[in-house]
Amino acid sequence: MRQHVNPLSRFFQLEKDLPGIQELFDDTDLPIHLDIGCGRGHFLLSMAACNTKWNFLGLEIRESLVIGAEKERVELGLNNLSFLFCNANVSLKNWFLNFSERKVKRVSIQFPDPWFKKRHRKRRVLTPSFLSLLAENLDTGSELFIQSDVHSIMNEMVNLIDLSKCFNSKYSDSQLSSISNPFHILTEREKYAKKKGLQVYRKLYYRNSNDIK
Repeated sequence: MRQHVNPLSRFFQLEKDLPGIQELFDDTDLPIHLDIGCGRGHFLLSMAACNTKWNFLGLEIRESLVIGAEKERVELGLNNLSFLFCNANVSLKNWFLNFSERKVKRVSIQFPDPWFKKRHRKRRVLTPSFLSLLAENLDTGSELFIQSDVHSIMNEMVNLIDLSKCFNSKYSDSQLSSISNPFHILTEREKYAKKKGLQVYRKLYYRNSNDIK
């Protein structure tokens, strides 16, 4: 289920010039749901088909998965969805700079690669600098959704977000294992976790009005 690539290798540290929203979507006035680490894209394919009032963008570091997801998107004729191959930590900053207004209204990070070994922790997707980038480009009230089936990874993400003081949630940290999926559509990893009886931890945040520190 988890096919790791090293995001810190030289190849994945090369910034990609990502296309603007005019090239990605037919209706550029719609809000964007940005899914970081979208895998094979099954979650976004279902979301885009059911939610035509949103645009959806999936970023994935494994190019073969993006090629397969884009092929299926084209076959389904989903013009409110795009998939891009890139390292989000490297390429997303300049992509945000292309916007004249903030279009991204929801970000999801679902079941990120855990990188359990201590020496590999620097490879994890949610870092202080990346969280700051997201906060800088989300308007007040925009959503940040995280979930994982690894408790230690979930706690690390929650602690990082809480320390930033840029996001609020109506859920307490003690509720991580009892929060239901707000989208009612499962990712591939979530389906696997459910089949294996694994606990899934979730939290939904909202961007507050605090400045980035």
